[in-house]
Amino acid sequence: MQFKGCYTALITPMTRLGEIDYEGLRSLVEFQVKEGASGILAVGTTGESPTLDWNEHNKVIERVHEYVNGKCLTIAGTGSNSTQEAIEGTAHAQHVGVNCVLLVDPYYNGPSSLEIRKEYVEPIAKRFPEIQLIPYIIPGRTGTQLLPQDLALLHREYPNVSAVKEATGDLENMRLTRKLCGSDFSILSGDDDKTYAMMTDANIAASGVISVASNVAPRAVADMTNALINGDLTKANQLLQALQPLFAIVTVKTQEQTPYGPVTCRARNPLAYKTLMNILGMPAGPCRRPLGKMTRNGLETVLTSARRVYENNPEVLQPIEDFFDVDLSERLYNERFWQGLYYA
Repeated sequence: MQFKGCYTALITPMTRLGEIDYEGLRSLVEFQVKEGASGILAVGTTGESPTLDWNEHNKVIERVHEYVNGKCLTIAGTGSNSTQEAIEGTAHAQHVGVNCVLLVDPYYNGPSSLEIRKEYVEPIAKRFPEIQLIPYIIPGRTGTQLLPQDLALLHREYPNVSAVKEATGDLENMRLTRKLCGSDFSILSGDDDKTYAMMTDANIAASGVISVASNVAPRAVADMTNALINGDLTKANQLLQALQPLFAIVTVKTQEQTPYGPVTCRARNPLAYKTLMNILGMPAGPCRRPLGKMTRNGLETVLTSARRVYENNPEVLQPIEDFFDVDLSERLYNERFWQGLYYA
C-alpha cells in the first residue's frame, strides 16, 4: 500500500470534566474530510493515547472509522509498550473494519531494535497479514528506536510493513531507510516542520506527513503535500512559509521565573494545539492529567503564531470560521476567549 498526502493525527476532544466529547469528535472528523485530508489517525499520541483506557481507545477508533465512512483512510493508533496490548488493540481495529494501524516504538521499557522487530512488530505482522502496519519511530519520546536495518528486514519479510512514520529528526537515518527499504516503501514525516525537507530530498523521497498542524489547517497542509507530490515547488514553498508559525508551536518552550531561579518549561504536544483549538472555537477541551495548562508566556507564543497566520495568510484559517461558525477576529484578540487556558 502506498501512502501519499496529509494524514491528520487527530486531537481527541474532551468535555470540561475530562470525558471524551464524541459529538466534538464527529465535528473534527467531518472538518478533516471536508478539507481534504488523505486520512485520519485515531488515538495516536497526539490523541492522548497514554491517558485513554483501552475501552475508550477502542471506542474512539470505532467512532472515527464510523464518521469517516470510507471518505478517507482511517489509521488506528494501536501501539503500546506491551505487545499483547498492541495485538488486542489491532484485533479490535480489524474487527470494526480498520485495515491500517500505527505502532509507536515501545516506550519506557526500551527494547533494542532487534527486540522491537522480533517481539513487537513481527508478531503483529504475522497475526494480521491483511492489516497495514506503520511503525512510528520517535526516540525523543520513547527512549528507543527501530533502526533502518530492522525496518528493512521487516519490509522484506512482510508485505504489510510498507511504510514508516519518521520522527527521528535525523535526515541521515531517513536516507538510510530509503536506501535499505527501496522505492516501494512509504516514508511519512512525523514532524510538520521537516515535511518539506523530507519530501524534496531525493534520497529520502517522503510521500507525505502524519500531521499535528493539520488539526487546524488541513486544507493548507494537504495542499502543500500535494504540491510537493506534483513537483510544484513554488506553490509548496509559499504554503510552507504560510504554515511555518503553526509548525513552530507543536512544542512550545519558554523560560519561566520561580522563587528559586529561572526554569525552562516545555509544553509538549498536544497541549499547545489543544490550547489553540480552544481559542479558535473548535472542539478540544482540556488535556488529561498529567498534562495540564500552558504558562502565560506559552499562551502568548501560541497567540502570536496564530495571529501571524491570520493576519498574513487568512486563507489558512478561514475554513475554521466557515465550518465552526466562529469569528477569529474576536477569538484571537479578545482575552475572554482564553481565560482559564493557562496557569495564573
